[in-house]
Amino acid sequence: MSDIDFYFSPIEVDVENAVSESFASVFSIHTTRFPSLEGVDIAIIGVCEDRLSPHNKGCAKAPHSVRKQLYKLFPGSFTPRIADLGNIKPGHTEQDTFFALSDSISFLIKKNIVPIIIGGSQDLTFAQFKGYEKLEQTINMVSIDASFDLGTADNELNSQTFLGKILLYQPNFLFNYSQIGHQTYLVPQSSLTMMNKLYFDTYRLGQIRDNITESEPIIRHADMMSFDISALKHSDAPAHARAQPNGFYAEEACQMMRYAGMSDKLTSVGLYEINPAFDVQEKTAALAAQMIWCFIEGFYGRKKDQPSKNNPEYTRFHVFLQDHKYEINFYKSNKSDRWWMEVPYPPDKKLKFERHTLIPCSYKDYETACKDEIPDRWWQTYQKLY
Repeated sequence: MSDIDFYFSPIEVDVENAVSESFASVFSIHTTRFPSLEGVDIAIIGVCEDRLSPHNKGCAKAPHSVRKQLYKLFPGSFTPRIADLGNIKPGHTEQDTFFALSDSISFLIKKNIVPIIIGGSQDLTFAQFKGYEKLEQTINMVSIDASFDLGTADNELNSQTFLGKILLYQPNFLFNYSQIGHQTYLVPQSSLTMMNKLYFDTYRLGQIRDNITESEPIIRHADMMSFDISALKHSDAPAHARAQPNGFYAEEACQMMRYAGMSDKLTSVGLYEINPAFDVQEKTAALAAQMIWCFIEGFYGRKKDQPSKNNPEYTRFHVFLQDHKYEINFYKSNKSDRWWMEVPYPPDKKLKFERHTLIPCSYKDYETACKDEIPDRWWQTYQKLY
């Protein structure tokens, strides 16, 4: 037993008759007793909660739908050490459910176990975020979504206002927020203006779809990721009351989940807003299961190659810009060919933001610097630090 087992209820998975070598036969699953967490790398958490979803009621049933497809899949060339903890017991109020989820996430991260949350509505991202509060460090967050869920300061917390609550939360431990895949016609210009003033990163759907690999350094910069299924095209993921005709393709969603799994820094991911009532032949549930599979594959392919200044496994490039007004150190991993760039750290900040001074980037950022132009990612971090 563990310190969080009382939050969870068992789930129905026919482990006895599971197909040999399938996930159902190799995962440790909470069907009768809570699984041991000894030696576990990843924990799956279902959250059957949609009371704060004003326009997508029914997404609370997603965990069962997704698991039905997930447990038909087979591992790749990796040996999964994964436990399915079951479903968070619905609290008397939504806040009770939030507390159970955030406490569970905090507990797992401290044990170096990565939680995969299957929602439920996306307001659960707020609970996912609060799971980092006890870690006593500032964090970065990335959301893949077709719109911004900001709301206003006066709005109550729900699936369309949770981001505003995160930005206003005190004590503030959010250093950077990145949004991937927004569709401009779904976003008020005032929201974009606010994001720019906060030096947060926003990337339009078209920007990322032009070159999906550009999403990799954005995701690699994050500690946590929230994925709204409505960021995908209706034709690929119909299971949402407000599914859009435009969005990411299934393959792109799987690629971004794989990037998340590969990131040495990312410690939790949530998949939200899947509504089985709108699904077609369980297509979205099957896609969600494959997205989770891709995350797991990426996780077991982690390179553990976060750079340090004197490590010989990295090639270092030094670039001066604007007549030596700025200088940027770039690091290229000889293991993975991934890139980082360094922002000079202000000594008066002591150690508060030191973990954010090495920014994941791409070769494109290095090319930009070589043209005497400051990469946007570098400049935004520089502004936040100074």
